[in-house]
This record gives sequence, structure tokens and C-alpha cells, in this order.
Amino acid sequence: MNSFNLRQFEAVLPGLPRSTGLLCRTIALMALPVLTGCLATQPRDITNVCTIFEERRSWYKAAKSASERWGVPVAVNMAFIYQESGFRARAKPDRTKILWILPGPRPSSAYGYAQALDSTWAEYKVRSGNRRASRADFDDAVDFVAWYNAGSTRTSGIARNNAQHLYYAYHEGNGGYQRGTYREKTWLQNAASQVQSNAVRFDVQLNSCREELEKNWFQRLFF
Repeated sequence: MNSFNLRQFEAVLPGLPRSTGLLCRTIALMALPVLTGCLATQPRDITNVCTIFEERRSWYKAAKSASERWGVPVAVNMAFIYQESGFRARAKPDRTKILWILPGPRPSSAYGYAQALDSTWAEYKVRSGNRRASRADFDDAVDFVAWYNAGSTRTSGIARNNAQHLYYAYHEGNGGYQRGTYREKTWLQNAASQVQSNAVRFDVQLNSCREELEKNWFQRLFF
């Protein structure tokens, strides 16, 4: 099921009668969001936001909805998830090592697409009203990232498109950000710089495919 996609399906349509091919394509377009939404697999190409959203149309709707709700650009939120989990639903931090060999405890409770901590996720569920949210659900995770980033813009005065400084606040908390704790962490500065670069790249990519992504299944079927 992981290999199922519309382009592969369309490859067999020319050999079918026209009426049958049209019916099959209609069914495929309607079923694809359901099938892919049930999968927790990583998208095939995580470096291109257009490819991600083409493969997971429901993700585009969720990312757009989160952006509209919290006022943070889609590209910024997607760059966060790319950096945190590589779009893996059940991502966790690597375990520490005991005596350099034995697996030890994980360094934090971070989990899911957004690598949200237990405490921060619990706060999100209460404050956002999304009480049944799951960190392994993309819709909830992208809404969480947008919610947190919107909070950072209010609390710390960070611009909504300043992915680098939003990422500092995401990792250090807004208290840590305001104290400038990120200035002592070269690894975090490098990571935040990468988030900014990916946000810019994702924004350019999204501008090239947004019109196509806005089409519903009927428009994609006939146009």
C-alpha cells in the first residue's frame, strides 16, 4: 500500500476502455486521501513540499488550516517538522548510551512529527481545545507547531516568517529565548539556520504548486 500513488495507477489506464478508465480514476482520486491518511510512512521526497503535498493531499489541507488559524506561514511550519522528525510519525530522540554500549534512557519525552514534549503537548491540548490530539497525527502536529510559533510571536515579538528565531524559541522555550540561551549552543544555531533555509525553499516551492494544490478532486479529474 505504501507504493500506491496516482501516477502509477494512471499508467495502466490507457489499456482500459474509456468509461472504465474514467470510473477507476474517479475512485482512485476519492480513495487516495483516505489510504494515504491511514499510513504513518515517511513521504518519498521530504525535500520538496510540493511533492509531499501532492502525495498527501490531506496534509496540505491540514497545513493550510493551521496556517490560517494561527497566522504562521505553511512553509515555516513544514520546515519545523522537516527538521524535527523528517516527517516520521513516531520519531523519538535516540537513546543515550551506558558505558558506550548499552542503550540508556531517551534524553527527553519528545515524540512524533513535531517532537513535542509531554508537558508542552498537554498544554497545547488544553489551550487549543484539541483535547484528543495525537503527536503521531500530522494534522494535530502541524497545528501544534503553528500554535507554538504563534505564541512565540506574541510572547517574544518574533516575526512570523523568521523561522530561525522561532526555532530558537521552540527549542529553548520563550523564557530561554529571551535570556539568549541559544547563543551558547552552536549546534542549535546551525539547526536554526537550516530551518530558515528550508522555510525559504519550501515557500518558493509552494508558490509554484499552490494553484494545483487548491484544485479539488473534480477539477483534477477533468482539468
